[in-house]
Amino acid sequence: MDLVTIVERIGEAPTAALFGLATGLTFGIAAQRSRFCLRAATVEFARGRMEDKVAVWLLTFSTAVVWVQAAQLLGLMNAADARMMAVPGSWSGAVIGGLLFGAGMVLARGCSGRLLVLAATGNLRSVVSGLIFAVVAQMSLSGVLSPLRDELAALWVTSGGRNMDLMAAFGLPDWGGLAMGLAIAGLALWLSRRNRIGAARLVFASGVGFAVALGWVLTYGLSLVAFDPVQIESATFTGPSAHTLMFFLDRNAILEFDVGLVPGVFIGAMVAAAFAGEMKIQAFDGPVTMRKAMIGAALMGFGGMLAGGCAIGAGVTGGSIFAGTAWLALFCMWIGAMVTDLLVDQRTERALA
Repeated sequence: MDLVTIVERIGEAPTAALFGLATGLTFGIAAQRSRFCLRAATVEFARGRMEDKVAVWLLTFSTAVVWVQAAQLLGLMNAADARMMAVPGSWSGAVIGGLLFGAGMVLARGCSGRLLVLAATGNLRSVVSGLIFAVVAQMSLSGVLSPLRDELAALWVTSGGRNMDLMAAFGLPDWGGLAMGLAIAGLALWLSRRNRIGAARLVFASGVGFAVALGWVLTYGLSLVAFDPVQIESATFTGPSAHTLMFFLDRNAILEFDVGLVPGVFIGAMVAAAFAGEMKIQAFDGPVTMRKAMIGAALMGFGGMLAGGCAIGAGVTGGSIFAGTAWLALFCMWIGAMVTDLLVDQRTERALA
């Protein structure tokens, strides 16, 4: 059954949601089994180590770049048509939002994508934090926090009415992104071998990156056959968390890619955890941990919306198409996370030692 037939049978919006579900299932299974987590990688790096968590993150990121850039060379997608590229980006939003998001994911002990995966395994801490994240993201999108977000985002924006394409800005050839992805993958595999990471975990880490490419290719394909305009997008969790929350609260909400993505990740992670025997109810250790998690979730909700994406949306999805503000946001997330780990977690550990 080809794509045109699917659209004719179930409609454009349900097809978009179905593609979101497929992307989410792939992401959820792969992320749960690989234990992919930007927060864990930044903390490991901040403490002077280059071990399994850094290796897994680098492999996921590089795999996304390789698959996406290869798909573009084959004509399976066009990054220039992606919404992230087609609208102005915010440099100020990337810096401020990235720093806030990075700090928040350390306090909450996981980025928004990781919280969703953990929630599916029975982690009640992640359920609470995830709900706070989604509510604050919605408040930042169209609620009481949206004026502040708009004001901060408008401080410094990209020129020309579009986001910056780093490939074009640096005069790189069409195959330059693919070559860069392969180089980073080589570093990731070297680190993986040095840290004796098993083949299965490497495959699943690559699967997270593949899920990002899958989302890009599916939504691009849908945009070519749909009558109404379709956003070309892929995995991210700031906007989709807010949209999914409103879908279940608003009777007039419509199906879209986002509404399929979030449940897909949850279901995929739950199935993977169940088959691995890793379902386990976990709660907060105490009021201090709960308070930090709630503050961190709120920072991620606002920071992710301001930055134009979360650790996945900007850090991997936006990075894979070389969107300028996405790379800057990712860099600032690393900085925010490392500084917060140094000032909060490491200081607490030294005090208890």
